[in-house]
Amino acid sequence: MANLKEIRNRISSVSSTMQITSAMKMVSAAKLKKAQDAITAMRPYANKLTELLQSLSATLDAESGSKFAEQRTVNNVLVVAITSNRGLCGAFNTNVLKQVTKLTEETYANQDVSYLAVGKKANDILAKTGKVIANKSEVFDDLTFSNVAEIAQLLMDKFNEGEFDRIELVYNKFKNAATQIIMTEQFLPIVPVEGDSNVSLDYIFEPSKEEIVETLIPKSLKTQLYKALRDSFASEHGARMTAMHKATDNATELRDQLKLTYNKARQAAITNEILEIVGGAEALNS
Repeated sequence: MANLKEIRNRISSVSSTMQITSAMKMVSAAKLKKAQDAITAMRPYANKLTELLQSLSATLDAESGSKFAEQRTVNNVLVVAITSNRGLCGAFNTNVLKQVTKLTEETYANQDVSYLAVGKKANDILAKTGKVIANKSEVFDDLTFSNVAEIAQLLMDKFNEGEFDRIELVYNKFKNAATQIIMTEQFLPIVPVEGDSNVSLDYIFEPSKEEIVETLIPKSLKTQLYKALRDSFASEHGARMTAMHKATDNATELRDQLKLTYNKARQAAITNEILEIVGGAEALNS
């Protein structure tokens, strides 16, 4: 059995760890509330804008359609991997990287795949492949629409220049604090709406439909990327809060076990001392 000093040191260490994980849980819970409100507020707008533009794009012919809806033979693919800048959030980052690997090795096994990392964790792993064209981890230091719009513009420029034929987003979609859903979302070219394209006939267009599409599609793409980053940001804090909650529970359980072990060891030591005293007394009397 370990000596009492070793057990006391372990109890102290576990208690310190428990205080840290508990504090991190509270910080993430506070940040999660703000992040959750932000993504919940913007989802209806982003979804409706995407739906409208997909419907409009589906009604335009190939010549009058947007350049962002151009369907090409897929030879070069860019995967935008959205992770966090920090760890201690369970499988949050691992799940994104697993999905990126699946896209690379299965879905686009015959294409040339490059990466754009949004988050230090993605960059740390994907940089080893030598195919990371940019690292935009700093966007999480100030997650505003204008900062995200610069990244979206970079993606649009690379698509227009023909550098990439398809751009995919991989990120965690926020469902609740305990659940994040891995999403693979085609960013470019725009995916036409499936089904009856006559839904757009309910709208009166001024100016022309083509001009509206050309004006709104860049804004829609920027909004789509901003929504993905907001989803990921909220998911990160939810995942970290859940992970730190579990870590705190495990630390509490371990501390209780160590205290029980300590008490048993202490009781055994006291019993041994009593036996030695009694044995010594009997030896003197004899």
